[in-house]
Amino acid sequence: MKVRLNKRAIDEAVYEGPGSCYLWDTQLTSFGLRIYPTGKKSFVVAYQSRGTRRFFILGQYGKLTLPQAREAAMEVFLRVRRGEDPAADRQEANQAPTVADLADRHIKDHAKIKNKTRSAKRARQLWDRSILPKIGKRKVADIQRSEIARLITDMADTPAMANKVISLLSKSFNLAEIWGWRPEGTNPCRHIQRFQEDSRERYLSGQELSRLGDVLTEAEHNWGTSSHAIAAIRLLIFTGCRSAEILTLRWAEVDFERRCLHLAASKTGKRTVMLNTAALQVLADIERFDDNPYVIVGAKPGSHRSSLQNVWPRICRKAQLEDMRIHDLRHTHASVGVNAGMSLPVIGRLLGHTKITTTQRYAHLDDDPLRQASEQIGATLAATMNGRPKAPVERIVRAQG
Repeated sequence: MKVRLNKRAIDEAVYEGPGSCYLWDTQLTSFGLRIYPTGKKSFVVAYQSRGTRRFFILGQYGKLTLPQAREAAMEVFLRVRRGEDPAADRQEANQAPTVADLADRHIKDHAKIKNKTRSAKRARQLWDRSILPKIGKRKVADIQRSEIARLITDMADTPAMANKVISLLSKSFNLAEIWGWRPEGTNPCRHIQRFQEDSRERYLSGQELSRLGDVLTEAEHNWGTSSHAIAAIRLLIFTGCRSAEILTLRWAEVDFERRCLHLAASKTGKRTVMLNTAALQVLADIERFDDNPYVIVGAKPGSHRSSLQNVWPRICRKAQLEDMRIHDLRHTHASVGVNAGMSLPVIGRLLGHTKITTTQRYAHLDDDPLRQASEQIGATLAATMNGRPKAPVERIVRAQG
């Protein structure tokens, strides 16, 4: 039906079904009003694109006035004359990937392929807890730098977490450009300032090590604590390994003859860890199970222990170790080496660091100084924990069975 659209005509218009119901303006061709069975009314325009009749909804009456709708209609007609298809463009925009879609693809096509399982899991947690609740529904192509800046500023109370979010988003938006979801060179994380984090270098003193040694012995014999959990803590001290490296360690990676661990999948990739006498003794005393390939067995058959967090807090309280994390045992291992006068490159290689300033340019170092450094650290740690003079270096005979 064609009428002269004005406020009165629009207000009095009612739905006359069945099917679609339109009032077309007699003043502006192909501009009209669609009336829905529910009574809702929306301004529309109709146009031809590649031989197909298209309808483009300008907006709902009430939210858009008649003069505003006429102006919007003229803009659509200008676009059509330039060869554009506004309805198709809107449909494409509506189907454009959101930040939630970016999160899913980042995990599926990047994190699960190129990162370790734990890293991929942490990335998923960052998306779900810190990013998606704020901008998850936004289109990837529409995200502006100001939105990222606001998101990060709101996390000022947790600077370390905020910096992780920046890194995650920066990588993801780089991937979005590769996948064609954003134009190249438009990463909204560029120039976003990271927070300065307070460095935390907590390590055990000699007295704290001695108390820890006593408590570990007490926990193993009197608390009913798993001997494998206690062994894991001792190995963390004597090797300087990361907790995940020890908890997922397999017997096939333990080389008693060459006195080392051949880690197949550490945080920095494959690496060899030197085993000092103290670490070898711990490994030799660990009970093995024929149906379990792991050194630190878990509760489920054939599994490894997933965490020490149900054991470590109680041990720290009993040993009077304040603000001590499991990872700080790694710092303790390194600190003993530094205090003994060992070079940072050697310490870096023992710990499996990959920073070029401390490790990569010293890759030519052979095993002799490394083994000597590892042996000295292990002997000093073991002696301090047992409350006796420096332990002699001895050859350990692996327990059978």
